[in-house]
Formats: sequence, structure tokens, C-alpha cells
Amino acid sequence: EALGLSLAAFSIALPYIGKFLKGSEAEERTLPEEGEQVFVISSEIGDSLKEDLAWATYVLLRNTSAIAVMISVQGELCVRGYWNCPGQMSKAELCDWFKRKVDEIGLADVKETLYFPQYAGSALSWDILPDGTRSLFVQPLVQNVKESQKTDGFLLVASTAGYAYSDKDRAWIGAMAEKFRG
Repeated sequence: EALGLSLAAFSIALPYIGKFLKGSEAEERTLPEEGEQVFVISSEIGDSLKEDLAWATYVLLRNTSAIAVMISVQGELCVRGYWNCPGQMSKAELCDWFKRKVDEIGLADVKETLYFPQYAGSALSWDILPDGTRSLFVQPLVQNVKESQKTDGFLLVASTAGYAYSDKDRAWIGAMAEKFRG
């Protein structure tokens, strides 16, 4: 009887244990009820860089649990996804609005990778992020120029799922950011 009870308990616990052995799946993202879906690229960017930025933001939204992506390269922005932004603005006005918000937040000066797997409890108040944002990852575009580091921009992804970006996801996002360095 003891052997039977032990085997029954083991067979009940096995799926639970297996979840930890395989690594649990990230929870599903949900699209925010409020917030605008936008796609804005600075007009001062060259055509080939525009194409690369558009493709990168699309791929990040498709292949990760991100709902919002922002890439800044040398002060110019590409913004795609769901954001808390004022309605009824032209693309140029919206781009200027995002640039002002980036300057207010201080994202242009980020020199280290930032990852907030549970952003909702964070003391940060970045009002451009959509309501319900629970994970935030910022990868700076830093180049080493003769022993000093120069920031060229950043890549930001936000998700409504907690712990949305695994080590593998963050490495992949970092590789995407590498494409836009200097």
C-alpha cells in the first residue's frame, strides 16, 4: 500500500515538477484597452535605416511578448505598438511628443541595460507606457570609443506580461540592438 501511495503521489506531482525542469512558459501578453496603436519614424532618418528600423520593430512585436517597441538611433526615433499618447496628432507632432518624453524620462542617457520584470510595482512613472505594462526592457546602444563609452540611443520593449523576457529573449533583443550601434 505504501508503494502504491508513493507512486500515486509521484504521478500527481510529476507534471508540476516537469514545469520547473523545462522552464515555464512566459505568460501571455494582453493588448491594452486604452492607448493608441502607433507607428512613427522620424523624418530625418535615411531610407535604408528607416527600413531596418521598421523591420526590427515589427519583428520584435511578432517574436516576443512585447506590445510596444521604441528604438532611438542618434536622437531619431522609431516607435511602434501600443502607447499612451495624445490622440489627434499628426505623425510629425507625435514624433516630437515622443522625443520630449524621452528627454523628460532620461532614456537618451541610459548607459546600462535595464530590465524590470515586474514593472507595475516600480517607482518609475513613465506615462508614455500603456496601462497594464508589467515588464520593461531597455538596451542602450553604447559604443566604446577609445576607452570611453558614447551612447548612440536605446532599444525599449514593453509587455503586459510579467517576467516577459527570458535570458534568451534579452540576448536576442540585445543582438537586434547591436545592429543599430554606431
